[in-house]
Amino acid sequence: MSEQIVHLTDATFEQEVLQSDVPVVVDYWAEWCGPCKMIGPILEELAVEYGDKVKIAKINIDENAQTPPKFGIRSIPTLMVFKGGEVEGTKVGAASKSDLTTFIESSIS
Repeated sequence: MSEQIVHLTDATFEQEVLQSDVPVVVDYWAEWCGPCKMIGPILEELAVEYGDKVKIAKINIDENAQTPPKFGIRSIPTLMVFKGGEVEGTKVGAASKSDLTTFIESSIS
């Protein structure tokens, strides 16, 4: 995993995501999820490309049971873009790098 990606827990979610000064892309995932593993490397690339403009974060739904239900997570991978503590966009399922870039750009602009 890249050092660019923030690993969230139920305890750190509010501070790292809801109180963030920059938009945050949260990847809800689990070890057993094949599509989650497919988008992992893409998210690492995007974390490097966006740098300080956007925070890329992951939360393991198996290890953190409190946060996913608060945001209605029913399937994974689910990506949510938070801006100013609010959900600006949601994307469910694996996607290509270009699709993810378009999703992020449309959610943060």
